[in-house]
Amino acid sequence: MKRLAVNDCYCIARLRDRACARLPRGVFDFYDGGAEDEVTLHDNCDAFSRVRLLPRVLRNVSRVDMSTQLFGGSMQLPMAIAPTGAVGFGWRGGDLALAQAAAKHGIPYTLSTSATASIEEIADKAPGRLWFQAYILQDKERLNALIDRAGAAGYEALVITVDLSVGGKRERDLLNGLSFPMKLGYRNIGQFVRKPWWSLNMLLRKPPVMPSLQGLAPLQADRTKMQGVAGMNYDPAFDLAALRALRDRWPGRLIIKGIVNPLDVEPILAVGVDALVVSNHGGRQLDTGLATLDALPGIVRAVNHRVPVLLDGGIRRGSDVFKALALGATGVLSGRATLFGVLGGGYEGVDRALTILSDELRRTMQLCGTPSLVDIDASVLAKTSLNRSNGDLLI
Repeated sequence: MKRLAVNDCYCIARLRDRACARLPRGVFDFYDGGAEDEVTLHDNCDAFSRVRLLPRVLRNVSRVDMSTQLFGGSMQLPMAIAPTGAVGFGWRGGDLALAQAAAKHGIPYTLSTSATASIEEIADKAPGRLWFQAYILQDKERLNALIDRAGAAGYEALVITVDLSVGGKRERDLLNGLSFPMKLGYRNIGQFVRKPWWSLNMLLRKPPVMPSLQGLAPLQADRTKMQGVAGMNYDPAFDLAALRALRDRWPGRLIIKGIVNPLDVEPILAVGVDALVVSNHGGRQLDTGLATLDALPGIVRAVNHRVPVLLDGGIRRGSDVFKALALGATGVLSGRATLFGVLGGGYEGVDRALTILSDELRRTMQLCGTPSLVDIDASVLAKTSLNRSNGDLLI
């Protein structure tokens, strides 16, 4: 596949093509893939195509304001970069590139527990609004130390991912025999040979490490046990009582990521959280789970304006951001959209991805007659767009 120049990538799909062209198949599949038959992975995106816009006309849209407020701070876009793990294996220094591009575009960046950059490195080299995403490790001493370090480094918010009690069955990873650190074997040697620049970089400079997870057992997909690398070392016993203990430990903003069922809203809000993220882990955990856009209206109704509600999953277009806002989201998290950017072109690729989403959101707002974010509501959605999960109209 011929590799596109970053400036020739005028949509997120072309950035994905560029990332695919430069990475060994097994490495690209780790970032691109989902659980089992990948029904939810694809439905996250397809859900946006099922919603139709109903634009207003004869509005003054010569100026468009895409800025908003979250936790008392300004954001140039209604968006934050979602936590994505092991980025440095796809582009060395990719975590830092994501954080620096987020700072340039005036949006928060979320550092993953499984990042290939340390908490302190990101805080030192990418000043901006920083969030730290904590996976619930079985090693609680390490987990508490990571949370304390994030606080000391000035991270604004702690993001607790609650939909990874056990790892999803990611069959692409099983097929490719994925491991961290990556190993050369009979299953993947052909893939590595076909991507010599990536392979030589990893061979000569050695693969990056995940600083927050250093010292834990290596992660190796096991086809015999049908177990991928996701979820290893994480604690399936984590519950509301444990969440309360983390709330007591962390003095800053607390965001819970991984909510799709409205029945979970009340007990989680009672803990004292500051925001919820409607997320199904990008379709990488439970397959055939509800698309996050379809789950969003139920969560918004249950929250009833008490805390911000963010949407994660399936964002590939600026119009997707628009539709999420129209359905009641405060903002969105960009996971794969910006990930494809960094995997395809480092900082330049992330900057391009955010520029694409920003341009498309601005254009959608103008064409729908909504010059500011507060003008975006259900009135610009067609009544034929149904939330088939509960039979209610979206508007």
